[in-house]
Amino acid sequence: MNTNHNDQTRDLDIGDDLVITKMTRRASGGGTWVIGTIAGHKFNALVFAEHAECESYELGDSKISKLWLQRIADRATVLNFDRGWDVRPTDATAVAVMDFLAADLAEHIYHA
Repeated sequence: MNTNHNDQTRDLDIGDDLVITKMTRRASGGGTWVIGTIAGHKFNALVFAEHAECESYELGDSKISKLWLQRIADRATVLNFDRGWDVRPTDATAVAVMDFLAADLAEHIYHA
C-alpha cells in the first residue's frame, strides 16, 4: 500500500457506524445477501461461508463475491465488484470501507 493512501485513511473510524439492515440467505447457490450502511455509504454484498472455487470471483481473500458501494450524499457508485471489477474504488473512503468489509463481514455473518 502506498503511504499517501495510509495517510488519507489513518484517521477514518471505519466500521464504528456499521448497520446491517437486511440479510437474505439465498435458496440456491449458497451465500447471503447483506444490505447495510457504513461511513456515509450504502452497500450490498453477497457473502459466502467458504472461499470461492475460482479466486478471481472473490474480492481478495474476503469470501465476498459481489460488493456495491454507494455514497449516500450524492448517490454516486464509488465501488462495484461483481466477480471482478466494474468500478474500482473511487476514493480513499471507498478503499477503507472495502478493506473493512473484506476483513470482517464474512466472519460477522457466519460467526466463523
